[in-house]
Amino acid sequence: MRTIEFIIIHCTATPVTVTLESMKAYWKNVLGWKNPGYHYLILPSGEIQTVTSEQNIANGVAGHNRYSIHLAYVGGIDEKGKALDNRTDAQKQAMYAKLLELAGRYPDATIRGHRDFSPDTNHNGVIEPFEWIKGCPAFDVTTWLENYDPISKAA
Repeated sequence: MRTIEFIIIHCTATPVTVTLESMKAYWKNVLGWKNPGYHYLILPSGEIQTVTSEQNIANGVAGHNRYSIHLAYVGGIDEKGKALDNRTDAQKQAMYAKLLELAGRYPDATIRGHRDFSPDTNHNGVIEPFEWIKGCPAFDVTTWLENYDPISKAA
């Protein structure tokens, strides 16, 4: 059994119409990956698709995959390819519920966004937007978790 230190949130950085099958083909045929990029994928409808078992390593964040679980939502960019939090209410609800489930299984894991693994290039202890390697998941995970209300669906 793998020791899980992080539960990492991603966006697919694709149009909201992308399919899991097309993503798997991209990972394999274009990137040459043997493992998928995520463990779970949240569709715009809120349906969660299992991409690979939690016991398998996924290619979500280079250097951190061996001890991480990766959860992605379909979307995360606008029509020009710029980072945009375009999660549907159903995706937010499904993401929150899945994070509760995963946190229950891995109580010592820290929940973070992909961009939170960017280097702190100015060494001030804060990873600022200009330091992000990528904008994924297109929202601040910590702030969202602190403010999200699954009853009213706020945030």
